[in-house]
Amino acid sequence: MHNSVWRWMAGCLAPVVLALRLCAQQPAVPAQTAPPVPPSATNPPVAPGNGEAQGTLIDAVVAVVNGEVILESDVDEERRFESIQPYRGSAAEFSRDRAVQRLIDRTLILQQAALEPEDSAVSDQALNAQLQTLRKDIPECSQFHCETDAGWASYLNSKGFTVSEFQDRWRKRMELLRLIEVRFRNGIRISDDEIRNYYETTMLPEYAKQKVAAPKLETISQRIEEVLLQQQVGNLLRDWLKSLRAQGNVWVMKPGEVAP
Repeated sequence: MHNSVWRWMAGCLAPVVLALRLCAQQPAVPAQTAPPVPPSATNPPVAPGNGEAQGTLIDAVVAVVNGEVILESDVDEERRFESIQPYRGSAAEFSRDRAVQRLIDRTLILQQAALEPEDSAVSDQALNAQLQTLRKDIPECSQFHCETDAGWASYLNSKGFTVSEFQDRWRKRMELLRLIEVRFRNGIRISDDEIRNYYETTMLPEYAKQKVAAPKLETISQRIEEVLLQQQVGNLLRDWLKSLRAQGNVWVMKPGEVAP
């Protein structure tokens, strides 16, 4: 398949985490009054620097989600973590506001998961398999020789992570996606008519645009089914997060505002 079409398909087949990014574009839900913030969060120590990737950061409260604090250092970690994603845009495309909303959504999901525990544990084998693939897929990794453990550690260090810190963060990402899959994907059924309609109205025009001969429907129907599944999961996730925000107490700091 032509490379540009592969990239388009890869975007369609992105994991459910893309739905979290879309949800993060919703406006924040401010509370009428600022909730109490733990005293330790109002004047925490300076976050450790690590070259240009992390910089010097004085922590501050940026949001409170049902009493749980999100700090500026969490936003900085989100920025550094996002920069490691293999199919991301340029660093200039990072939006602090969307990152804050993404962290709020993630906190809401994890809070709900604690009330309705599911078996979302990720094995070391599954984690290592994903990390090995990741090391091959990140274009920037080639200059660090990430195929070696030393090169991988050097690359992560340039982003402000140790190997163990990044492993823990990636494991949490996998667990979060598994939670979403268990909650929303089970029970969704994609019909043959839906697959055929997507093929004719979406995929065929895209192949024509790329001036590439389209594969037969039967050879790509499974990929189309996955795309449609992800779309439905994303829609259900957006609706769920809206309800969690409406039912909960989400407070986002305004620029220059000081936590009480």
